[in-house]
Amino acid sequence: MERTEIRPCRAEDVSLLDRHLPTPDAPTRHSGRFARQEAGLATYLLAWHDGVPAGHGLVRWDGCAAPEVRALLADCPELNGLDVRADLRGRGIGTALVRAAEDLARERGRTLLGLGVADDNPRAAALYARLGYESVTPYTDRWSHTDAEGRTHHHADSCTFLVRRLA
Repeated sequence: MERTEIRPCRAEDVSLLDRHLPTPDAPTRHSGRFARQEAGLATYLLAWHDGVPAGHGLVRWDGCAAPEVRALLADCPELNGLDVRADLRGRGIGTALVRAAEDLARERGRTLLGLGVADDNPRAAALYARLGYESVTPYTDRWSHTDAEGRTHHHADSCTFLVRRLA
């Protein structure tokens, strides 16, 4: 029987994430997200499917970094970087991660949760709409990473920021 568990990342999980959910273009992504959690700025949620990392999402308690979103929703936490292993998509793991993030936000007394979706990702947009997220504003998601050779790469993705009111 398949079983999925959602929980915050632990220090010993980072090496398992690197092995099962590798980010070759950004080899420090998992450790960086865990460091944000350790600093109290975020909660790095992990989905475990049959004991193996299957997905993740970072709840940024300080909200979205994009200035156009911050101007509208300064106090809205953001579920950032939601991803599920390609071979496990369509099994409810993404939904479970979103719902776990919503539960955490409610526990902290938050009334909204936001997330961004890239304009070229209609499958994710459909999931978020089905879960009750509504469009607030277009924005450009700017991020960078350092590769294994120490080179920094900058990215800019056209996105839409969505929010859901939490009951």
